[in-house]
Amino acid sequence: MIPHEYVEEVVRRNDITDVVGSYVQLRHRGRTHTGLCPFHSEKTPSFVVYPETQSFYCFGCGAGGDVITFIKKINNIDYVEAVKLLAARAGMPMPEEDDKVGRLRSRVLAANKETARFFHAQLNAENEEAARARSYWRGRGLSDATIRRFGLGYAPDDFGALRRYLRSKGFNDEEMLAAGVVKRSEKGNLYDAFRGRVMTPIFDLRGNVIAFGGRVLGDEKPKYINSPETLVYKKSKAMFAMNIAKKSTDRRYILCEGYMDVISLHQAGFSTAVAACGTALTPDQVRMLGEYADEVVLCYDSDEAGRKATARSLGLFAESLVRVSVLNIPGAKDPDEFIKSHGRDAFERLLNGTANAIEYKLARVREKYDLGRPADRVEYIKDAINLLAGRITPTERDVYAGRLAEETNVAKSAVLSQLESAVKYRQRKDRRQREKQLLEEGNGSEIHLPPAAYGNKNALGVANAEQQLIAALLRDPSLIPLAKARVGPAQFLMPDMADAYSVLLDCCENGIVPDVALMASRLPGETVSTISRILARNYDVGLGKKDVQMYLDRMEESAPKSSSAGTMSDQELEAYLESLKQKKQ
Repeated sequence: MIPHEYVEEVVRRNDITDVVGSYVQLRHRGRTHTGLCPFHSEKTPSFVVYPETQSFYCFGCGAGGDVITFIKKINNIDYVEAVKLLAARAGMPMPEEDDKVGRLRSRVLAANKETARFFHAQLNAENEEAARARSYWRGRGLSDATIRRFGLGYAPDDFGALRRYLRSKGFNDEEMLAAGVVKRSEKGNLYDAFRGRVMTPIFDLRGNVIAFGGRVLGDEKPKYINSPETLVYKKSKAMFAMNIAKKSTDRRYILCEGYMDVISLHQAGFSTAVAACGTALTPDQVRMLGEYADEVVLCYDSDEAGRKATARSLGLFAESLVRVSVLNIPGAKDPDEFIKSHGRDAFERLLNGTANAIEYKLARVREKYDLGRPADRVEYIKDAINLLAGRITPTERDVYAGRLAEETNVAKSAVLSQLESAVKYRQRKDRRQREKQLLEEGNGSEIHLPPAAYGNKNALGVANAEQQLIAALLRDPSLIPLAKARVGPAQFLMPDMADAYSVLLDCCENGIVPDVALMASRLPGETVSTISRILARNYDVGLGKKDVQMYLDRMEESAPKSSSAGTMSDQELEAYLESLKQKKQ
C-alpha cells in the first residue's frame, strides 16, 4: 500500500476546491462552494465542496468523499492511479508500491507494453506472415504513419512466440496470465492468447497499454478476439483512442462502433473519434465523454444492429448535459467505407448536417407508419406527441409541432393542443413522482438497516446515533478515547459505521489525526460517501463532548446485554483492520 504519510502530503498539496474547480464551475457561498454535479444531470446545483473538511458531497446523487475520491470517480480510475495523478499535479514522485497487488499491476502494464512492441516488430518482420499482415492493414487504406501512431501490429501464428519473448524480458507465467496475453489449457499448458491476427493495442487516458483487440486476416471464426478484463482493464470504463482525442481542442466527439472506424477517421483528420470498449456503451463511458465533449455525434453502422445501438446510446445520454446528434451515412455501411468511397470533405459535410436526437427519434417513429393511411397518421401523431412531451424546450416543441403538422396535413393548432395536454400529463406524473420521493426522503431513508435489525423498533435511532458519533469523532478526534472506553466496533448495529469506527480507533492508537482522506484510503467508496453525507448534514452544527456522550448512551441502551461490556483487544482490532484492507482491495 502507499504510505499514509505520502497520501497525507498529496492531499495537503491538492486543495479540494482548486482540484474540483478545474472540472466544475464553482460558486463561492460563505464557507462552501457549490456547482452542478459532474456525476449526474441536474439544472439546480446540489454539489457542495467543503474546504474546512477538504470533502465534497452531492445532495442529488449521494456522491461524496475527499479529493482522491473525486479524482477516482471523475476519471474512472482506481485509488492508486488517482493518487498518482494528484501526485503528478503537485510535482511529487511516487513512492515504491510494495504491496503484492500494486507490484503485479505494474508488471502487467510493463508486460502489455512489451507485448505491444513485440506485435509491432512482428508486423515489420521480413517473412511471408508479416507481409500478409502489412498487406491487410494497407488494404484497409492505412498509411505507415497511422500504423505507427496507433501501434498496430501482428501476432504470429505460433502458440509460444510471445511467451518466449516475454520470458526473455524477465516476465514470469503469473504476470503473463494476469495480463491476459497467455492462457492455460485444460491440460495445464500455457499458450499465446493471440495467434495469426492483426493486433490493435488499447490505451488508457495516461497512455498505458491496457488491452488488445485481434482480428483474423480472413473470414475465419471467431473474427475478433479481445483481451479479458484484468487488473488494469475494465472494458465498461475504457474508451478506444480517448488518450489521443482528449488532446484535441475540438469539443465535438465522434462516437463510432469499431476500432477500424476510429482509426480511419483519425487518419482523415477527425481527431476526436472514439469507440466504446466492449459490446455496448455504458454509463461510465458516457460520463467519461461528458468530461471532454460538449457534443457527441453517434456514428454507428447503418444496419439494424447499428440502429439498435443508436437507440440505446440515446437513452444513456438522456441524463447527460452533452448535446447528442446522429449521423446518417448514405450508401455505406460505416464511416470507414464512406470515407474510402467519397472522401474526407464529403464526410465532413455529413458531419455538419447531422440530425439531432429529436429528429432522429422522430424519423425512427415515422418509419413504422404509412402516412397515406388516416389510421396510421393518427398513430404516428400520438407517438410523436409522446416523444415531444419529453425533456425538450418550448421552442423545440413549437418547431417540431409545425413539422409534424406539415407531414400529416393536420392543423398546427390541433397538434399544439394535443401536445399541451401531453406535456401537462407528463408534468403531473413527474410531480407525483417527486412528491413520493420527497415523502421517502429524510435521514431515515438514507439509512439502510442490516437484516439482523429488522423488527427492532429502536434500530433506526441507534443507526442514526452511530452515524452522528462518527461525524463528531472526525470533527474532534480528541474525543475518540472517550468513545473507546465505552463501546467497541462489535457493538455497532451498522457494519459500515463499525468499519469507520475501527479506523478511528486505529488512528487514535497510532497517534494519527483522522480525516476524510484517510477514511477514503481504508474504506469502501459507499462508506466514504455515507461519511461525507453525515459531515455535510452536520456542517453548521456544533458537535462536542455532550453530543458524543448522548450518542454513546443511545447505543448502549439498545445494545444486547452480552455485548455491553468490554471492547476489542488490540489483537482483535489489528485482525479486524487487516480484514478491512482485504475488503478495500
